[in-house]
Amino acid sequence: MAHVGLSMHFRRDPNNRRKELTVSRFTEVVHKNAVASRNTADAFIKEMLHYNIAEYVAGGDGRTHPLQPTAATIERFTGWVTAHLRTLDHIDGGDRLGRYLERPDMLATLQPLIADGLLASKPVREPNQTFSLFIWLNNGGIVMDWLMSGIDPDHAGLERIPTSVVSIGDFAKWLKLSRTHLGRKLRTAEELGSIGWLGQRGHSVMWVSHGFYEEYMTVQAAKLAVVDNAFKACFPPSQGGD
Repeated sequence: MAHVGLSMHFRRDPNNRRKELTVSRFTEVVHKNAVASRNTADAFIKEMLHYNIAEYVAGGDGRTHPLQPTAATIERFTGWVTAHLRTLDHIDGGDRLGRYLERPDMLATLQPLIADGLLASKPVREPNQTFSLFIWLNNGGIVMDWLMSGIDPDHAGLERIPTSVVSIGDFAKWLKLSRTHLGRKLRTAEELGSIGWLGQRGHSVMWVSHGFYEEYMTVQAAKLAVVDNAFKACFPPSQGGD
């Protein structure tokens, strides 16, 4: 939903009310693309406004109340883009990040293409069971990132891959999540055979299954491919680079 909102912002036309980012347009686009229900989209916008991630446009039309991401949100998303471009460069030795930093104004063109790609990507839109379980948890993506970041690459081929997580309480505290809610999700994942503990539950190292690890990597690879394709559309090879 965040990518949908950002793409609508970057594609907005102040002279065309039908292309402004408003609550009604956002909920309609989210619903039309089967991202979430209208009620969920409406609640999402209210959260974004509450936490100062989005704001009403000053001097905007009082009837439609156009919205925009705050400057801090744009800054954070810029960090998201640079992290993904840096990752792609590490994979193939490219120079995407350097080329982007020379033209940071291209963010307004790049992000909508990324959003389109994510909406069209089946691996991203329809991940396997365990990934789907976590993605609808608040900060669920961060939960999975934290689990996977603690894995020793040398252990990635194991059926039960050790992570760096031991205490559910500490895990929840680090991520600023409800321990009860996180614990419920982890128990469901455990019932699926996707996670477990090497010893006593909650008092030993948590492991993730090889299947869950592969689910996560599949989605990340698909997302990186989307970012790469969007980048190529904005910065074609004829402008330099590989």
